[in-house]
Amino acid sequence: MKSDIFIEIKLFVSIFIALLFLATNSILCKMAISTQNIDAFSFTFLRIFSGTVLLLCIYFYKNKNLKLSFKKNWISSFLLFLYAICFSYSYINMFAGIGTLILFAVVQISMILIALFYKEKLTINKILGVIVAFGGLAFLLYPKEDFSISFFHTFLMVISGIAWAIYSVIGKSSTNALLNTTDNFFKATIFAIIFMLFFINEFKFDLYTSFLAILSGSITSGLGYLIWYEVLPKIQITTASVLQLIVPILAIFLSVIILDEKFSLELAISTFIILFGIFLALKKV
Repeated sequence: MKSDIFIEIKLFVSIFIALLFLATNSILCKMAISTQNIDAFSFTFLRIFSGTVLLLCIYFYKNKNLKLSFKKNWISSFLLFLYAICFSYSYINMFAGIGTLILFAVVQISMILIALFYKEKLTINKILGVIVAFGGLAFLLYPKEDFSISFFHTFLMVISGIAWAIYSVIGKSSTNALLNTTDNFFKATIFAIIFMLFFINEFKFDLYTSFLAILSGSITSGLGYLIWYEVLPKIQITTASVLQLIVPILAIFLSVIILDEKFSLELAISTFIILFGIFLALKKV
């Protein structure tokens, strides 16, 4: 009995840490990008590379070898890179709180649709919930005189959200979180290098912004995603989906305190509508 309680507490703590790290990524990225002393690609590369280095060190320390395979995990690795690169570029013209709300609204909706496609019956609750959530997102993005948002950068965040959702669903089948996460980061670095060869001429960063990128890559991404991949096989897709609702709330709270971002009426209303829609979609009849 005590062991069961301990396992549940450990799972709860692991989930909370993973979600807190996911929220913190938005804050660190916006803090760095807003200085204009680092470009979006440099932040992404330093983030993925530093996460790779830390995970390789942890993996080697635990296993005394580096048995990474080039025959698999390319899809999940590409999705990790796609999420990270679109994530960084979207924050060139987007507040951290709004960006996280859009990101995880898309994540939740995508994961719900994937769960419906594979495992769950299409109930009225789920249909209405997805419609309401999309309505909240549409309300946030609809042009207003006192509130504007870049649709191009929003599109990038939507792509980032879809990539993260599929990445999370793939993580459900992980039997070795450390190996899979390390492998994903290592191959994501390869994709980042390929992207650099075709589209990037130079790096741009300073000591402060590189510190933020490395902190985001090693701790809130590398360790955070490792914890998330350890948690995912223990919970259902819809459970993972609804748990991530905490992320935009944490990010909005942190963005107001740390970045002094405005918590507007439009953001408050859209947040409530999106959360209500997703909860409705996940509500058991």
